Amino acid sequence: MNKPVIAIVGRPNVGKSTLFNKLIGKRVSIVDDTPGVTRDRIYGETEWCGKKAMVVDTGGIEPKSDDVILSQMRRQAQLAIDTASVIILVTDLKSGLVATDMDVAQMLQKSGKPIVLCVNKCDTVGEPSMDFYEFYNLGLGEPYQVSAVHGHGTGDMLDKVFEYLDYDKADDEDESVINVAVIGKPNAGKSSLINKITDSERCIVSDIAGTTRDTIDTLIENSYGKFNFTDTAGLRRKSKVYDDIEKYSILRAKMAIERADVCVIMIDATEGITEQDTKVAGLAHEAGRACILAVNKWDAVEKNDKTMREFQKKLDADFAFMSYAPQVFISAKTGQRLDRLFESIVAVNENASLRIKTGMLNELLAQATTRVQPPSDKGRRLKIFYMTQTGVKPPTFVFFCNDAELFHFSYQRYLENRIREAFCFDGTPIRIVIRERGDK
Repeated sequence: MNKPVIAIVGRPNVGKSTLFNKLIGKRVSIVDDTPGVTRDRIYGETEWCGKKAMVVDTGGIEPKSDDVILSQMRRQAQLAIDTASVIILVTDLKSGLVATDMDVAQMLQKSGKPIVLCVNKCDTVGEPSMDFYEFYNLGLGEPYQVSAVHGHGTGDMLDKVFEYLDYDKADDEDESVINVAVIGKPNAGKSSLINKITDSERCIVSDIAGTTRDTIDTLIENSYGKFNFTDTAGLRRKSKVYDDIEKYSILRAKMAIERADVCVIMIDATEGITEQDTKVAGLAHEAGRACILAVNKWDAVEKNDKTMREFQKKLDADFAFMSYAPQVFISAKTGQRLDRLFESIVAVNENASLRIKTGMLNELLAQATTRVQPPSDKGRRLKIFYMTQTGVKPPTFVFFCNDAELFHFSYQRYLENRIREAFCFDGTPIRIVIRERGDK
């Protein structure tokens, strides 16, 4: 499911980054009393009442400033506003309502997005000071008094924010449609693949790296089923990303991975496998998405009878962390083996959705523990009482044992391999959760 986006905006030095850190529960944004510390957009995930959303921290907005840095910060904030489902406008009780707050409020109202007004730095508990009530003049409805430092009032504010987020859309989506995110480094042929599949110039194709900036959805139906292909911006190393629009494109590409059922990782065969290819694949792996390694431009490679086998060996070595992913050698330009790609997409999606009965799992567990005894330490042996599957996409298995510390990673890997041998989980990562008896 695609997580909605909450954008935190406001003029400089009102405490946006402090609020951002409080909402995501980590110190990610730099916090300092100097205005303009945050320049780029920083994102993280928050959870409230069992629902998750992406939060974006933006640089302070100075609507009427001609300063180069401030104007770029304003442009980046505008990009965040355009993508957001709901906007939190942060103001400062200590400095009171200023003209810039009015300008920012007018700018946000033009977006047509729902706005929640946060009056920050209300650090004392109880009735607010009279200065608080002047924020009603912004015309954004009831302001929420919040202390981003101490966390006061953030719950009431989040209640209002999450009222605006629509989580029912996922229920309305056609479950037969497979969401496919095409990801990879720039110029690997992602847009060319979409154009070939749709037999149209759906996406702009150029030899210039970074041509695609937006995530573009394309719904197609063929003999293999219904698919929603998402073309994403190429993911480059951070040191190579200079353009502020491209930085936001990377966020949207990561969000496309989050809502995908299957990720097709495009690799340029003419360049070979690079470190960035493995990093891009790591994003999909960490997100728990079913994956396919698609080696593109295979028609442009000089080949002999050993070329494919040698390339497969290198794929096995460099992508050892996701050995479950099938490999397909394609050409987006000529359409070579695209039928094989569709077959793999359907197969790995089915595998990621597979549920195994608890009885069958525990029968497998008994055989596996008999074959290889669980580890022990200082005379105390690991006992695994039973296991059960608790989720799909990715398949998630919970093991209940006597001591989680004895459940060594190597034994977890052994059990994962036994599960893969017994049941077809090709193309999907597997999550293993360890619980001690008595844990909730």
